[in-house]
Amino acid sequence: MHLARLLSCEQIIPSLTATEHWEAIVELVERLVACGKVCPEDKDEVIRGLRAREESMSTGIGYGVAIPHTVSSRAKEVIVAFGRAPKGIEFDSLDARPVRFIVLFIVPAEKYHLHLRTLAAIAKFLNEPGISDRLALAADAREIYTIFQSTAVRHHGQDV
Repeated sequence: MHLARLLSCEQIIPSLTATEHWEAIVELVERLVACGKVCPEDKDEVIRGLRAREESMSTGIGYGVAIPHTVSSRAKEVIVAFGRAPKGIEFDSLDARPVRFIVLFIVPAEKYHLHLRTLAAIAKFLNEPGISDRLALAADAREIYTIFQSTAVRHHGQDV
């Protein structure tokens, strides 16, 4: 699974306007609606699923990263959005540090098994040496997208 194949520049928010956890999640879902990845009539269902997941346990995994995710019967493929919060957002993370990078994803209900592969691919990507620094310094969505693409190319078909 290549994250670059799941993203486009329009699914990336280089500077989230949200200043808190839940606002950031909603901002990313609204971006997915705006770019046609989530149907407007499915927005509330997706938000409910994300809220239920966050209430059971924060998806702030530490190291400045959060990976909110949910399953939807309306999704036909894995849908991903990326948001950067340069000042950091309190996310009730495992290490209590603010989150700078949020990778939100939605998995089709009939392909629930993909949720673990997607989590693993995101974690692997964000653990690449220098990736966090490159993402933090990227000027815009195009440059962020290029970082996702270049990492996928370097792995020559491996899961990233």
